[in-house]
Amino acid sequence: MAAPALRRTLTFRDLIVYGLLFIGPLAPVGVFGVLDARTNGAVALVYVLATVAMAFTAWSYAEMSRVVPHAGSVFAYATQGLGRPAGFLAGWLAMLDYLLIPSVAYLFSGIALHALIPTVPAWVFTVLAFTVTTALNLAGVGVAARVGLVVLVAEIAVLALFVLIAGVVLAVDGPSRPWLSPLTGLGAFDLSVVIGAISVAVLSYLGFDAIASFAEESTGSSGEVGRAILFCLSVAGVLFVAQSWLASLLSPMDPAGLAAHPEQQGTAFYDITRAALAPWLATLMAITKAVGPAFSAMTAQAAAARLLFGMARDGRLPRALARVDARHGVPRVSLVTAATLTLFVSVWAARRADGLDLLVSIVDVGALAAFTLLHASVMGYFVVRGKGTARSAHYVLPILGALVTLWVIAEASVLAQTVGAAWALAGLVVFATQRRRG
Repeated sequence: MAAPALRRTLTFRDLIVYGLLFIGPLAPVGVFGVLDARTNGAVALVYVLATVAMAFTAWSYAEMSRVVPHAGSVFAYATQGLGRPAGFLAGWLAMLDYLLIPSVAYLFSGIALHALIPTVPAWVFTVLAFTVTTALNLAGVGVAARVGLVVLVAEIAVLALFVLIAGVVLAVDGPSRPWLSPLTGLGAFDLSVVIGAISVAVLSYLGFDAIASFAEESTGSSGEVGRAILFCLSVAGVLFVAQSWLASLLSPMDPAGLAAHPEQQGTAFYDITRAALAPWLATLMAITKAVGPAFSAMTAQAAAARLLFGMARDGRLPRALARVDARHGVPRVSLVTAATLTLFVSVWAARRADGLDLLVSIVDVGALAAFTLLHASVMGYFVVRGKGTARSAHYVLPILGALVTLWVIAEASVLAQTVGAAWALAGLVVFATQRRRG
C-alpha cells in the first residue's frame, strides 16, 4: 500500500506568500520601541545583523529541502541527517513552536481588534479569526494561498504608504534624529548592547521556515523551496530595515526617555506615526496589525498540520494523522487536530491578563531548538554520512548558525527555557515508550 502523499499544487509565488504571511511585513512595529530603548536608537543596525544571523538558518533549510523534499520539514531533515531519535526530537521541538504560534497570532488579533472595538471581548475576535482561517486551510492550500495573497498585498500596500509619506515628510521637514543614527545610535556607540538586542529582533523572522513544510506540495524542482526561503528572508530583511530606519528618523522621543517609560515602548511605532505623519495612518497600521496575525496563524496552522502528517506517516505519531482528504488534498485529520489544540490554547490565553506574554516566551525556544538540530542535520547528512557532495560551507555555516540559535536560547527567559526543557524531556519519554512498544 502506497504511503499517503500530498498534492503538488503550490507555485513559487504561493510559497512566497506563505512565507511572508507567516513572518508579517510589519513584524518590527510591535518591538520597535523595545529595541529603540535598548540600543539607544540603533534599531536598523540590529535588523541588519539579525538578517545576517538568520541567513545561516535559511541556508540550512535551503540545503536540506533540496535533498529531502518531504512534508515534515525539520523532522524529515533531522531523521535523514542524524537518525530517527534526533528526527523525532526535532519534530517534537518544532511542534511546540508550530502548535503555539497560531495561538499567539490569533490571540494578538483578538486583543488588537478588541482595542479597536472594546464592546466585543477579545476571545470572540480570537474565535472568529480562528474559524475563518481554519476553513480556508481545510479548503486546500491553493485556496488559502490565493486569499493569503490578497491579505499580503494589503499589508505591503500599507507599509508602502508609510514609507512614501515618511519619505515626503523627511524631504520637506528633515529628520528628528541624524540620518545615520539608525545605524550608529545616539551618543556613544556600544556594540555589545546592539548584539544583545539581536536576540529580540530575530523573533520577528520566525516563520520563514514554514515554507519547508510545503516542500511536498511544491510544483517546482526540489531547489525551489530553498530559493523561496532565502527570497523571503531577504525581502523581510529589507522591509524591516527600511521601516525601522524611517521610524527612527521620525521619532520625536529620546531613546533614554523611552527606556525610562517601558509602558510606552509597545505603542512607540504608532505614536511616532501619529505625531510625525498622520493619525489616520497610525489607525490604518493598527488595523492591519490586528488582521495580519490571523493569516500568519493560518500559515502556522497549515505548517503544524504538515509536521504532524509527516511524523505520523513515518510512524512517530498515530497513523490517523497521516490521512489525506481525497477532495481537497490536505491532511484533514492533522489540520483539525492542530486547529483544536490552537483554539483551546488561544481561548485559554485570551481569558488571562498575562496570556500573551506566557505564550510568546514559550514558542520561541521550540523554534530555536529545532533550528539548532537543523544545523546539526546539515553536518550529519553531508559531512558525517556523506549522502551528498560536501562543500566547505557544509562545515562552516551550520556551526555558525547553531552558535546563533544557541545564543538566542541562552538569552531567553527562565520560564521559556524551563518549559522548553520540560517539553524536550517529555518528547524523549514518548520516543522511549514508542521504541519499547515497537
